Amino acid sequence: MSKTAYFYVFDTMADWEAAFLLPELHSGRYFRKEAQKYAVKTVGLSKDPVLTMGGVRVWPDLSLEDCSLEKAGVLILPGGNTWLEAIHTPILKKTEEFLNAGILVAAICGATIALAQAGYLNNRYHTSNSLDYLKLTCANYSGELYYQPGPAVADGNLITASGIAPLEFSFEVLKKLDVFTPVKLDAWYKLYNTQDAKYYYALMEAAD
Repeated sequence: MSKTAYFYVFDTMADWEAAFLLPELHSGRYFRKEAQKYAVKTVGLSKDPVLTMGGVRVWPDLSLEDCSLEKAGVLILPGGNTWLEAIHTPILKKTEEFLNAGILVAAICGATIALAQAGYLNNRYHTSNSLDYLKLTCANYSGELYYQPGPAVADGNLITASGIAPLEFSFEVLKKLDVFTPVKLDAWYKLYNTQDAKYYYALMEAAD
């Protein structure tokens, strides 16, 4: 039985920040044998269409109230221009439910700012676009000692990433979900990171 990869969509969403991750979860093309399967479902505050930063109109598969912990495998929170607005309070409450239930939450760029403002990063190792920006923007943030300057950081069932690190973000999520063999994951990452064709062949030749 497949689990659900919930992908939160909203007006101004940064289209590209999950562009490496979603095709792999949806297609499973490089998954190792016996790996958990995932069904990607877009989730909105309602089922009304949203307009992304790239001008793409998306009709959510589900409203937030239909987002079930029972079926969940991961909650993916992309960046966008509105994360500090009160409109996102419901998804932040759902995020807390996911974290408390031990379900993976993956946040990138502006979503990490919202998590910081909500207090969810005060006692977890994390990263974001910059520490100075977190401190300047988020009055409720006191997690400076847990801040890591790398492009993407995993701490338990939370992954955070800078907005300029969508590939590293995807790598950490795929690693945590354990859907690729280590050899395939390494080749997959290096192919996109270096654009060297030898890693394409390594990916194709790696055993499942």
